[in-house]
Amino acid sequence: MRGSGNFKVLVNGKPSPTLASNLAEALKSIPADQIKSVEVITTPPAKYDGEGTAGIINIIMKKGVDQGVNGRVGASSGNRNSNFNSALNFKKGKIGFTSSANAGLWYNPGQTSRDRVGNLAAGTDTLHQLGQVQNNGHWYYGTVGLDFDPAEHHSFSLASSVNGYGGNTSQDLFNRYVSPVAADNQLFTRSTTNIFSGLNVETTGTYTRTFAQARKEWSVLGQYALNNGTFGYDFDQYANSSIPLESSQATQREHSRGRTPGHEFTAQTDFTQPFGDKRTLEVGLKAIFRRTGSVATVDTLRTLYGTALAPNLSRATDFSYAQDVQAAYATYSFGVGKKLTSSLGGRVERTALSADFRASNASSFSRSYVTALPNGSARYAFSDATSLRFAYSRRITRPFIDYLNPFVDRSDPKNISYGNPALDPELTDSYELAYSTTLKTTTLNASLSARHTGNAIEQIRFITTNPLVPLPEGVLIDPSITAQTFANAATNTFYQFNVYLAAKPLPKWDLSAGPDVQYITRRSSVLGISRSGFTAGINVNTSYKFDNGLTVQGFVYANTHTPEIQGTGPANLYYQMGVKKSLLKDKADLTLNVGSPFNSYWPYRSTTTTTTFSELSEYRAYQRSFRLNFSYRFGQANGQTKQRKSINNDDTKSGASKQGG
Repeated sequence: MRGSGNFKVLVNGKPSPTLASNLAEALKSIPADQIKSVEVITTPPAKYDGEGTAGIINIIMKKGVDQGVNGRVGASSGNRNSNFNSALNFKKGKIGFTSSANAGLWYNPGQTSRDRVGNLAAGTDTLHQLGQVQNNGHWYYGTVGLDFDPAEHHSFSLASSVNGYGGNTSQDLFNRYVSPVAADNQLFTRSTTNIFSGLNVETTGTYTRTFAQARKEWSVLGQYALNNGTFGYDFDQYANSSIPLESSQATQREHSRGRTPGHEFTAQTDFTQPFGDKRTLEVGLKAIFRRTGSVATVDTLRTLYGTALAPNLSRATDFSYAQDVQAAYATYSFGVGKKLTSSLGGRVERTALSADFRASNASSFSRSYVTALPNGSARYAFSDATSLRFAYSRRITRPFIDYLNPFVDRSDPKNISYGNPALDPELTDSYELAYSTTLKTTTLNASLSARHTGNAIEQIRFITTNPLVPLPEGVLIDPSITAQTFANAATNTFYQFNVYLAAKPLPKWDLSAGPDVQYITRRSSVLGISRSGFTAGINVNTSYKFDNGLTVQGFVYANTHTPEIQGTGPANLYYQMGVKKSLLKDKADLTLNVGSPFNSYWPYRSTTTTTTFSELSEYRAYQRSFRLNFSYRFGQANGQTKQRKSINNDDTKSGASKQGG
């Protein structure tokens, strides 16, 4: 994905609101042995939603058997997480059934620190924060699917899934603020527990009609998804103390609870008409109807004035948001001679949205816009094993609830955060030139790409005494407090060179590596900032299989700091090694994995530099881990089965997981 986090994930080629609502938690709940393959599409054709400026990752799941029954059961346990997974599939005649049930826990400690220097009219102020963090949580994920082929060229499928998660993050945060005005100095400790949970349920029905003519196909799909989440925090604050005290000694308390109700309905139809062996026309229509929002309350107490928490109505949130998308697309693919194949396509999307603020004086609004998203590609085959491909696509990113939620989170007293309901979508133009060749057991892919985004949605921070965008009602204007939100604040361009190499140096040795280098430019007239710089990354996978059913494997991923609009993003290093033993005539596996054994933690360091303050923040994630896994497979081996169609609503920009799992 060229180092970008702005991509969309599909399952079996179809959108999943469960993944869109909380990608990090949903991916945790998919056992690796259920995945058949993963497709990376950096310049998607018009058939796919216009969302996801870096492209699409399509996860192809394994299906059941041709006839008969199969399944698996497995469990793993370690010092960072544990899980249980199972599946049962069968097919008899014209009916196929698939199911899975999975659950797990995570438990991760961490440490956070922040040092900030501000530039005030009266002089320089400083903020030092240090905190111990504990992340705990659970998840569960289940699926059920039914396929029915009543007659030749006709098939029906029904698939449902449920994904739930919940947990908490506990932190004791020490705060020391030193101001040039001595009366403003502060020292206190705040003990905070952030809670969260989510429930995502979705059902998809599909009818597919094929024809005697090869590649001709018509399909109709419908999907309903329920996506509900909760969030909140509780804190006790102890003035003039560097450590947490008894709860009865707290000088300030706060209790907040919120929920993000949401549901989504999608209808889609696609038709493919071939013209001979080299020409194909694909057309389709799609409609998505989304409803979401945020309802939150805050209860506060200054113990000097009483003992009971009282509602703070001025800080409550009652926000609803509707987003409807209608789309039509067409793609024409054709061959020119024996070596050149091309495709030209376009997608037109109309978006209508409305927002209603029922607990504040903010103005409700509604608007609509139409977006044209052209794309095209050309591939020249030098031989069966070597080709050169050029592709262009335009993509759109629409912000959703994680970016829009106006609730002001004050769980960190000196660093508040909130969403921006007035965000506009961002458009990205992508260009890619890719070379691919295969020689015996070695495959090489190399690509040059450029990606340009105007009106980019950026996370921005500022001192509340010098706001870069309007502040929400009730936010304290204080030089010791920074605010974090989102704004259409930049124009970004990414230039990247990427290489992927997969080889078998020996018959039983598999090796793959993927280095990449990027040059990034970011310009913001709103912030008066222009930044540029290089970043690089690499991932390496290797495994060796011995004759006795023993396999050793290893993995490493690393990347350097990334230029951001107001500073730099963190570097990363993670590596893992493991050994797997096949048992019971290859029906069972016992695997031991060890992660980052030579360093107990990795310091994720970020910097922020503005005209009013500079800051260094660090999160120490404890990475040294071990996990023992056992899996058992029964029944017939997986056979050739058709891929169940699904809907993939990949047109929204969602935030990263807030769960810290």
